[in-house]
Amino acid sequence: MNCDKTLIVEVGGSKPVFKLKDKTAFFFRADLAVDADGAPRAYHPTNDKIALDFKANGFPFALVRVNGKPVIQGPNDPAPGFFVSATSLEDTTKAVTDPRRYVDAETIPYVVLPPVLVGSGKAKLGDFAVVINKKNGKSSFAIFADIGPKKNLGEGSIALAKALNLKKDPKHGGPVADLIYIVFPGSNPDHTPKPLEEINSKGAEAFARWGGTDQVNACFGD
Repeated sequence: MNCDKTLIVEVGGSKPVFKLKDKTAFFFRADLAVDADGAPRAYHPTNDKIALDFKANGFPFALVRVNGKPVIQGPNDPAPGFFVSATSLEDTTKAVTDPRRYVDAETIPYVVLPPVLVGSGKAKLGDFAVVINKKNGKSSFAIFADIGPKKNLGEGSIALAKALNLKKDPKHGGPVADLIYIVFPGSNPDHTPKPLEEINSKGAEAFARWGGTDQVNACFGD
């Protein structure tokens, strides 16, 4: 198996993203910045110690606001007293102020992509992906759940970092990782959040169609 790849874009002017000439999936190598967005315990109004991330890292762009004010979870929500934190991918059957509307970074492996990959890469929110840790051989299927800064490449949820056995967290980062990201545009036609079981099964199907481990070895055999 060969790797007849073509460059589709360079994110931030220096981070190349490729695709195979006869496939829609795109792939790149990058580190992982760990994202807490969407988790009910992501951000707290007054107590950073009990939150997954510092309030300054999510304020105000990652918080749900009504009439300009960030929404704080009530007694019937998953994390009373914490802010409601949003992701770009949403379950629109639930209220905007319901934390369950968003993809929980603590339980769902997700990737964050810059806007250019929605354009040049033709990715849509909800598409499935696989991320492979070159150093330890761990891998995880994931869902594209958040759109990040336009020059950043290599970001994902707390659950993704855990699945890849990375010693990283949203507050303090961690050692640099060498990860392979493969994203499968069109793999989730209704563009809605999915449970972990479906992310794993549909991600595995898309990965197999792309060429699976043999194709990874052909493109990243160094």
